[in-house]
Amino acid sequence: MKKADVIMAVASKTGVAKRDVEAVIETTLDLITGELQKGGEVTFTGFGSFQVSNRAAREGINPLTKEKIQIPAVVVPKFRAGKALKDAVRK
Repeated sequence: MKKADVIMAVASKTGVAKRDVEAVIETTLDLITGELQKGGEVTFTGFGSFQVSNRAAREGINPLTKEKIQIPAVVVPKFRAGKALKDAVRK
């Protein structure tokens, strides 16, 4: 399911105009992104939480040349599913 499919589903289920649903979803995603950029965490109780994770620098191997390369440290977004979501998926 893509973002456009989610917008259509929410609009048809709630009776709200598609452009209004799209604005709400875009704003929500922008707020989550902004909070993660500040190093914060966003939690939806029962669904899960978005947070940032620090990956340490490490040594890797180029699969083509087998040469050792240095992979730099990086900050990445991370999602941790909540109990209700895990239980719903497991059925």
